[in-house]
Amino acid sequence: MSMRAIGTWIGLNHTAEPSLAVTRERLLRLAPSANTAIVAGIAERFDDLAADHALTTRLRICHFLAQAAHETDGFRTLEEYGGPAYFIRYEGRRDLGNTQAGDGIRYHGRGIFQLTGRANYRRFGQLLGIDLEAEPERAKEPETSLRVAFAYWTERAINAAADADDSERVTKLINGGRNGLAERARYLAKAKEIWL
Repeated sequence: MSMRAIGTWIGLNHTAEPSLAVTRERLLRLAPSANTAIVAGIAERFDDLAADHALTTRLRICHFLAQAAHETDGFRTLEEYGGPAYFIRYEGRRDLGNTQAGDGIRYHGRGIFQLTGRANYRRFGQLLGIDLEAEPERAKEPETSLRVAFAYWTERAINAAADADDSERVTKLINGGRNGLAERARYLAKAKEIWL
């Protein structure tokens, strides 16, 4: 058996099929007004990280990207809109681990799935070996954001809802409710036309 065959056999070569590859061009088809730096950052590591999280089927990829496109305003931002006057709504939210003065503003939504709250920054930072609690701004770096999103997806076991093609359930697992369900469904339909 050749070294290449051995590598494939033991799973070292586990990227998605070419038809499922997440490229800059395909992301721009999904969200034409996207920030090109964000799209490039996501495309650079998506396939490798997706494989590590068993996110290598058409439905899983399409659901993930539909949610990501909605949460990032069409890949235009990796930081929640609104500024301090809006972020104050997270102040004192014990369910988010915001127990210290200023936590609401400091730990507002960042990243592909808008990581929010001190407890979540601590938890996902620990999972990734990055001190996001001390450096919350890092959550909006494209690669860090992508790694957090995959960790979140895996921890919440969202692949099962994606496999069932249950957009409402996937949305609830990502966002906690039905917020933006119609737009998420539109992105999903578009993604299904791109990733065949």
